[in-house]
Amino acid sequence: MRWTSALAIYVLFWAFSVFLVLPFGVRTTHDVGGEPVSGQAESAPHEFDAGRIAKRVTVVATVLFGLYYLNWTYGWITPQSVDVFGRGNMVTR
Repeated sequence: MRWTSALAIYVLFWAFSVFLVLPFGVRTTHDVGGEPVSGQAESAPHEFDAGRIAKRVTVVATVLFGLYYLNWTYGWITPQSVDVFGRGNMVTR
């Protein structure tokens, strides 16, 4: 795998990991005992720390990319191993 391909795939893993990480650890204004701001959603976070979220996303993306790269290198899971219809490499018209 070329390094540019690996970098592009890592960036995709990072972008998708944002959506995995964002819901965890959110504390709303109600959770910390404060008064909500007028017009603010009840589920809005009390404080948004982009640096902390970026660190978490980087760790998750690095682990997922590492697993992907190891699978690409060693071929643990192949398209044939997840072929639920049993068609194998059959060509369809």
